[in-house]
Amino acid sequence: MNQTDIKKQSLFALTWPIFIEILLHMLMGNADTLMLSQYSDSSVAAVGVSNQVISVIIVMFGFVAAGAGVLVAQNLGAGKQKTAGAIAVTSLSLNLWFSLLLSIALFVFSKQILKIMDLPAELMGEAGVYLNIVGGLIFVQALIMTVAAVLRSYGFTKDTMYVTIGMNVLNIIGNYTVIFGPFGFPVLGVEGVAYSTIISRFLGFTILLFLLLRRSEKTLPFASFFSYNKQDIRDLLNIGIPSAGEQLSYNASQMVITYFIAQLGTMALTTKVYVQNIMMFIFLFALAIGQGTQILIGHLIGAGEIDTAYKHGIKSLQISIVISTFAAIIIYFASDFLLGIFTDNATILEKGAALLLVTIILEPGRAFNLVVISSLRAAGDVRFPVFVGILSMWGVSVTFAWFFGLYLGLGLIGVWIAFITDEWLRGLLMLRRWRSKAWVKENFIKADS
Repeated sequence: MNQTDIKKQSLFALTWPIFIEILLHMLMGNADTLMLSQYSDSSVAAVGVSNQVISVIIVMFGFVAAGAGVLVAQNLGAGKQKTAGAIAVTSLSLNLWFSLLLSIALFVFSKQILKIMDLPAELMGEAGVYLNIVGGLIFVQALIMTVAAVLRSYGFTKDTMYVTIGMNVLNIIGNYTVIFGPFGFPVLGVEGVAYSTIISRFLGFTILLFLLLRRSEKTLPFASFFSYNKQDIRDLLNIGIPSAGEQLSYNASQMVITYFIAQLGTMALTTKVYVQNIMMFIFLFALAIGQGTQILIGHLIGAGEIDTAYKHGIKSLQISIVISTFAAIIIYFASDFLLGIFTDNATILEKGAALLLVTIILEPGRAFNLVVISSLRAAGDVRFPVFVGILSMWGVSVTFAWFFGLYLGLGLIGVWIAFITDEWLRGLLMLRRWRSKAWVKENFIKADS
């Protein structure tokens, strides 16, 4: 595979296609929310809670893609093309079988999962339909994530960006068709949106797989799809499981907090969904910078350029904090317009604007985590973020959300106070870890056999 020399690329060159790709992924989710908001506010809440469950499942099979991205980058940086190719194929195979099991579990136990979430009775029907369809076929998303991670690590960040553009166009066309029923097409609501999501993902995966085969120029060892190298598996698990553990802990804690918010009523739940959909457009900057930094640092670590990797991590963090803060301020001043796109409910508009105001404090803290944790992961230091993350997410975020939100009666503002405390505490601890350079000895490059 004729990958570019990543170490010679600027952070901007790596990051802007990733930024566009993440933006479009977010737009796909927001397209569902925006279009459904013209159909029913309760449908928005139902899909929002279902997506909360699906996001946890995505993290569970995301550990293979996370491990593959780091290992492929490190091995390419070390000039080990053969090992990188074998890891790419093995990761695709592992994620296929694992995600199929999770898809079946979601389909079979969807009602039980939603009951655990204490979802209001009026939302159960639509939430169940969406979870059955999108969750039951979620293995397609697992394959998309894996192929995309491999292509990005080889330097083909534009490929995944273009495919995401196509997926978004198809999804929006599909949503419009099933929600508004043009040309006599039946209005299918939440069920139709679910089918639109799945169809666009399936077509996207098909194109990504074609691009991977074309880019590989028949050099990928596809025998690794059925015959696994034990060391590759161990390395994937050693990086992937802790990496996914940190994200899984975050999403699971968010599910518990969503359970708290559900007790405040459908209005609070809907407000949370709208505000967090808007907030995605703030932290996507830090998310894209974090992913671009991870690719760059992975190659530098593989090549043994430790000091350069360290400096890139600090520089990326500084850029991310400035951009995230500026974006949060802009979003707040545009809050009336942005929230008005989704709803004209006065209560939601008022509460949503207040949440976006305190988000200005939240987002710089989140930038620490998104960038520094990505840097640590690229260096192979994956256990420390998980340990600190679990303690903070559950000991601070969940506990404070209950205390301030429910016990003290501050509602959604109390929940956002919990988010701020958690993000800043974890972020500062991650920065201290990066500065200590304890991660220098943690890379996973092995000698060729």
